[in-house]
Amino acid sequence: MAPEINTNDVRFFSGQSHPELAQEITDYLNIPLESTYFSRYSNDNLYIQLGASVRGRAVFIIQSLVKPVSDNLMELFMMLDIAHGAGAREVHAIIPYFSYSRSDKKDAPRISITARLIADLLETAGATHVMTMTLHSPQVHGFFRVPTDPLTARPLFIRHFAEQNPSPLDTIVVAPDMGRANAAARFGNRLSLPVAAAEKRRFSDSHVEISPTVLRQVEGYRRAIIYDDEIATGTSMIELARLLIEGGIQEIAMVCTHGVFTHNALSKLSRIPQITEIVTTNTVPIPKQIRPPHLTVLSVGPIFGEAILRNYSRQSIGDLFPFGEENATP
Repeated sequence: MAPEINTNDVRFFSGQSHPELAQEITDYLNIPLESTYFSRYSNDNLYIQLGASVRGRAVFIIQSLVKPVSDNLMELFMMLDIAHGAGAREVHAIIPYFSYSRSDKKDAPRISITARLIADLLETAGATHVMTMTLHSPQVHGFFRVPTDPLTARPLFIRHFAEQNPSPLDTIVVAPDMGRANAAARFGNRLSLPVAAAEKRRFSDSHVEISPTVLRQVEGYRRAIIYDDEIATGTSMIELARLLIEGGIQEIAMVCTHGVFTHNALSKLSRIPQITEIVTTNTVPIPKQIRPPHLTVLSVGPIFGEAILRNYSRQSIGDLFPFGEENATP
């Protein structure tokens, strides 16, 4: 018999960043999403009140760190603090998109390793557990001192492309940089496709350089699936697509977990006719009015819902981790 959550033992709340995904998660669990009241004082200070008692219960607060990131982060801190101060037994921070995971190292003088700072502040605010998806680099997991579960959307992408039955004779998976090579290899291996990795140097959000050595790796293939964790401005994807097209690639599919798509990235990518498909998830809300016809958005609601269910019932969620689903079926 499948485990169930005692609805009187838990409380689910959503910040204002992505209530649609919060609703999908609670729908999967057949648990109500409780009300939360937000307002501003005249001095612009934020006021939040949770709409249901949390005393002695396991509390789940769902908030993606999307624009406006600082406002949404402050909401999350306050909601965690409210639950902790009101006597919650456990306080779970469910953060589908942890945007600060890109700030994972000190690569310039006098800067903050902000991913570590945010991890510390989440604990200070009252989080006893964190659940997120596809951190920019594995080392960010180690910044958290509370139990943290970084999930993966890879099974969704595998299932999507398996239905297309891609052939290893004409299709190759391409990682846009060496940092994504292992993730791309896991994806490619599950589809029995060859894998290539580009060499990228980033100088700014709008300036990247990719070595043409990737052309030797994709020679003879007609189709490429570029596999990344995030697309923001699209600069890397556009530059890599340009190189692949020069190398003879005729058709490009782009895959990313977090479709941030800032600075008209979707429009820019849509102007490249060889890009026939962009596949992402809903960790970041994408307004329907800006979605081009070739954009596919897959829901991570069931993944988070299943992970929460297993966590609540003290079952393993190892097969939902980035390194854990190799033996699962698509």
